[in-house]
Amino acid sequence: MFIRPLPYRDPVAAFAAFVDAPFAALLDSAATGPQARFSYIAVNPYRVIGATKNDTTVDGRAVDCDPFAALERELQQYAIEKEDAPVPFAGGAVGFLGYELGGRLERLPAPRADVIDLPQMTIGFYDTVIAFDHVEQAAWIISRGADAKARAEILGQRLAQVPAQLPVPDWTNRGEWRAELSRDDAEARIAKIIDYIHAGDIFQANFTQRFHAHRPQGLDDFMLYRRLREINPAPFASFMRCGESFSIASASPERFLRLDRDGAIEARPIKGTRRRDFDPTRDALLARALQESAKDHAENLMIVDLMRNDLSRVSELGSVRVPQLCELESFASVHHLTSVVTGQMRKGLGPVDLLRASFPGGSVTGAPKIRAMEIIHELEPAPRGVYCGCMGWIGFDGAMDMSMAIRTVTIKDDQILAQAGGGIVADSNPAAEYEESMIKVAPLLRAVSGEKYDRMAERRSA
Repeated sequence: MFIRPLPYRDPVAAFAAFVDAPFAALLDSAATGPQARFSYIAVNPYRVIGATKNDTTVDGRAVDCDPFAALERELQQYAIEKEDAPVPFAGGAVGFLGYELGGRLERLPAPRADVIDLPQMTIGFYDTVIAFDHVEQAAWIISRGADAKARAEILGQRLAQVPAQLPVPDWTNRGEWRAELSRDDAEARIAKIIDYIHAGDIFQANFTQRFHAHRPQGLDDFMLYRRLREINPAPFASFMRCGESFSIASASPERFLRLDRDGAIEARPIKGTRRRDFDPTRDALLARALQESAKDHAENLMIVDLMRNDLSRVSELGSVRVPQLCELESFASVHHLTSVVTGQMRKGLGPVDLLRASFPGGSVTGAPKIRAMEIIHELEPAPRGVYCGCMGWIGFDGAMDMSMAIRTVTIKDDQILAQAGGGIVADSNPAAEYEESMIKVAPLLRAVSGEKYDRMAERRSA
C-alpha cells in the first residue's frame, strides 16, 4: 500500500478534477457531527460489476451467478488482512445496490416495468482512492498494486490542476416536476395499507411516491448534486456516475449498515419525522412533539425489532444490542428519531453475508418485511430502482459502510427521478403521511426547480 499525504482541501472541489469520468464516485460527509468524519473520491475502477433484472455482468460480460455472489467473489479474490491505514476505507468496492435486488434474496413479485430502464446494481472496484479526514483536516491518496506510486502521482497531478474552491452553485437553470400519483390517489393507497394493518397482514409498510422531471437545459448532473448539497447537507451524501448517462445524487441522513475491520456491526434506522421551522421556539416545539409522539415511537420500535432480527442472522449469539433508542437527530430540513442497533459478526462471515441478511433495510420496507414488500409492490406503480437500496463502500479488508439510498435523485439521460415516503402504521392519518413525504422530498424538488430556499427560509430573511 502506497500512501501519499495531500494538503487538506474541500472534497467537492477536488472531485471536479474527475467529475466527467464514467465511474467517478464522491462519498461526501457533507454535514457535521460524529457520523460525518470521512469523505472519499474513487475513480478509474479496474472492474465493474452490474446487474439488471435479468443478468449479472462483470465488465459488461454476463456471468452465471447472482449479483451478491459476483460481489462476494471479487472481494474474496482481492481480500487483504487488516492493515494500518489512516482512514476506514483504503480501497475496494464503491457503488449502489437497488431496492429490487431484494427479489434475488426472497421470493417476491417480479419488478414492474418502467419507462426509465435503470440497472439494479453498479459496483466499481478501485485500487486507488483519495481520502479526507474532516476532523484532523488531513487528506491522502491511497493506492496499492505494482504501479501504486505511479497511479497516485497521476491523481495528484490532476488534483493540482483544479481550484481549491468552486464557485457557488448556479441556480439559474430551472425544471418542473410531475407527481406520478395525485394527492387523492396517494392518500387512498396509504388508506389501503392501514386496512391491511387492521386485517392483521402487517404491522407497518413504507409507502413512497415518485416525482419525474425533464432535465433543465444547461443543468449538469454534478451541479444538481451541488445544489442539493447546499440546501440539504447530510452525513451520508454522495454523487456517483454509473456509466456514461446515469448518475446518482444523494443527501441521505441514514446509515444502513457499518461493519468495521474487527466485525462490529452498526445500523442506524430512522423512523419519525417533523419539519424544521425558522423560528427557534417553534422549531423546539416541533422537536419535542416528535420526541413525545407515541405513534412515531411505535413506528421506530417496529423497525428496531426487525433490524435486531436481521442482524441476529449473522451475529454472535447474544451480541445484538440497542444502545440508542428513538433519540432526536436534527438535519437541515427535518427532525428525525434515530435508533442504533449493534452486533458482532460471527467468525467466517463477511460484508456480503451481512447484506444478504439485511437487504433491503427494514426502515424502507416495513414489518414483517416480506409481506410489507409484497404490499409495496401492489400499491406503488413503479419500481424504486436506486431509491431505498443502499450505497457506499466495502473495503478489501472486509469493512463496510453503506447508507440508505433515501433523499436521493436519479438522473438518466434527460430524465430525473425523486421519491419519498414514510412508514404507515395502524394509527397513521393518510393526509398527515402525505404531508410528511412532501417535507422529505422538498429539498430534492427544489434542487431541480431552482428554488434555492423554501418558504421557511424566505420568512427568516424577511
